[in-house]
Amino acid sequence: MAETDQALPLSDQLAAMNLTDTVEKHAFSDRVLIRSIVGRPDGGAGLAGQRVRAGGWVKTGREQGKGTFAFLELNDGSCPASLQVIVDAGLAVLSKLVATGTCVVVDGILKVPPEGTRQKIELRVEKVVSVGEVDPAKYPIPKTKLTLEFLRDHLHLRARTNTIAAIARIRNALAFATHSFFQEHNFLYVHTPILTTSDCEGAGEMFQVTTLISESEKLEKELIKNPPPSEVDIEAARQVVSERGEAVKQLKAAKASKSEITASVAELNKAKENLSKLEERSKLKPGIPKKDGKIDYTQDFFARQAFLTVSGQLQVETYACAVSNVYTFGPTFRAEHSHTSRHLAEFWMVEPEITFADLQDDMNCAEAYVKYMCNWLLDRCLDDMLFMAKSYDKGCIDRLRMVASIPFVRISYTEAVELLEEAVRGGKKFENEVKWGIDLASEHERYLTEVKFQKPVIVYNYPKGIKAFYMRLNDDLKTVAAMDVLVPKVGELIGGSQREERYEVIRERILEVGLPLEPYEWYLDLRRYGTVKHCGFGLGFERMILFATGIENIRDVIPFPRYPGRADL
Repeated sequence: MAETDQALPLSDQLAAMNLTDTVEKHAFSDRVLIRSIVGRPDGGAGLAGQRVRAGGWVKTGREQGKGTFAFLELNDGSCPASLQVIVDAGLAVLSKLVATGTCVVVDGILKVPPEGTRQKIELRVEKVVSVGEVDPAKYPIPKTKLTLEFLRDHLHLRARTNTIAAIARIRNALAFATHSFFQEHNFLYVHTPILTTSDCEGAGEMFQVTTLISESEKLEKELIKNPPPSEVDIEAARQVVSERGEAVKQLKAAKASKSEITASVAELNKAKENLSKLEERSKLKPGIPKKDGKIDYTQDFFARQAFLTVSGQLQVETYACAVSNVYTFGPTFRAEHSHTSRHLAEFWMVEPEITFADLQDDMNCAEAYVKYMCNWLLDRCLDDMLFMAKSYDKGCIDRLRMVASIPFVRISYTEAVELLEEAVRGGKKFENEVKWGIDLASEHERYLTEVKFQKPVIVYNYPKGIKAFYMRLNDDLKTVAAMDVLVPKVGELIGGSQREERYEVIRERILEVGLPLEPYEWYLDLRRYGTVKHCGFGLGFERMILFATGIENIRDVIPFPRYPGRADL
């Protein structure tokens, strides 16, 4: 690439590349991406005459000309648009190609279709390379319109639909944007553990990780197959030990040879080992091991209770308090028995931590991050966003543009409650009571963002009683330096706070909320040794996708949803 091209913005570079008259093969395949053909500004028309190999799955197919040829709409998942492929009957059995879901790889020449057709380019097939057939009578994802609820029963095939594929690309774009944003701002990406022994939120809604149950079941089966020794067996083994011991004494008294004594001692040791095994085995009892009437977790895999993490925040703070700005991005888990459209048992969180920073810095970072992601989708994923606007939420693109371009409103929790109380006095009815001290419900959050301000709102300084122990206590001793970013469509998108850096204060807060100190001693060490002012937040990644796309249920924006009663695949 010439130096002048390197100076161009990336979007301009791509546009310039796309208007050349050649199409590049995929780096690790012998095919070309369909996006590299139909995703060009000219719709692919400039590639007419090029010979390419394309592969994908048939969206729709139909035989034409009394069975002399077939039209296939081929999609490989690289973009929302499909490539129209024309196959003559002499090249393949057309009935094996046209069924929705069939995988086809073809060689052909790109041609401009007749005037008046929707396509800008089509592929005239010269050779059918391979076919992955489908029995249309059994294939569960036909070309008819399907509900998202129906697709949840076919997780292994639902990514073949236009909607789920578009969501996958949007999700990918937002993940890329996340890393780009934090890397551009000098954050270090840290992998925090999925297995943890501390409850970050203090809510207790955690999945426990244990081998005690499986080990207990294994032992129970083994004891049935090979019962433990009886007292008679143990007494017989003791008798053998006694006899072998007596034999050694007699040999020593008779001043027998060294080899004879050594052999006799070996037999004695073998008898003792056998007795020890029998005695140990006799203690085995079916069921989960207990001590003093409680489960004995010292017998568990980690020799203590362990859980799936609800947040990587506490662990990532250890790196923040050593290498400054960091972030973690990974799966988190809640054992909350909730069936709402906003909750999952397994979901992904983006959690940055900023050192030498306070609540204002935290809000600034959160706002900048959300705007960055909105702009990223508008710049890099517009074709998928246009599909979502057409199919699900006609206002989703305008919403992204609005959020990306205007300052967020910032109000205190007390001001937010006053606005909600004012709305109630004006006749607004909420299902959840409005009063100072409540945790704002989704309906309250959406009223503030969608009705009152019609833009994103950051609410800060929440009552300490409804927030986690690690949030910094304000001077009024009633509120903590917490903040939530509320957006239209979903309500709370981000929750964050300035962390409590004062040792004595956070120690008292842990005790105040009823948590034991021992599991958090390491966390207190961060305040004992070189404490630093710091803050951070967590963004629910799936909620960001809900906000961006307008999809109603969170189960449809994660590849493999886990919720009460369902953990398919």
